[in-house]
Amino acid sequence: MITVKVLKISYHPSTRSYFILLKDVDGDDCLSISVGSFEAQSIALALESIEEKRPVTHDLICHLLSEVGFSLKRVRITELIDGVYYSVLDLESKKYGSYNIDARPSDAIAISLRENAPILISEKLIKNSSLQKNRNSKLKSKLKNKNLLNKLKISLKNAVENEKYEIAAELRDKIKKIES
Repeated sequence: MITVKVLKISYHPSTRSYFILLKDVDGDDCLSISVGSFEAQSIALALESIEEKRPVTHDLICHLLSEVGFSLKRVRITELIDGVYYSVLDLESKKYGSYNIDARPSDAIAISLRENAPILISEKLIKNSSLQKNRNSKLKSKLKNKNLLNKLKISLKNAVENEKYEIAAELRDKIKKIES
């Protein structure tokens, strides 16, 4: 399991969706999870350490856990099945022992932020995330463009040296297009 932190909350107007971006605390890997607007607001309040005049649902859950003698040890985001992420709250009590409670990741994150409990993600989830794949494909694309650019610059130099100015002009235009 990899420890992550909430990097940011973003809103995508085209889909009217909120996303929580989780980042590996010891690396650059990230995972994006779609959440509802209430959960996004609750997570934002917890990130900013803002307390409401009255407890919201996630505050209530934290108070209940505390009153019955449980502490949140960690949150684990464990699986992705049919596009749905699954998570577990790992609870512990001296009187009642340990419990693993199924929870939506958005609720688990909101509670963990209030309880200062670590958020862990299965290594296979974060390594196989679409964000990771997108970053890798962008890197590959940049490398391809760089290689193509180098080849075009060499061809341009040869065209000028051989006084093939029409070809040189075409190559120059292609280079400008790639660089812009």
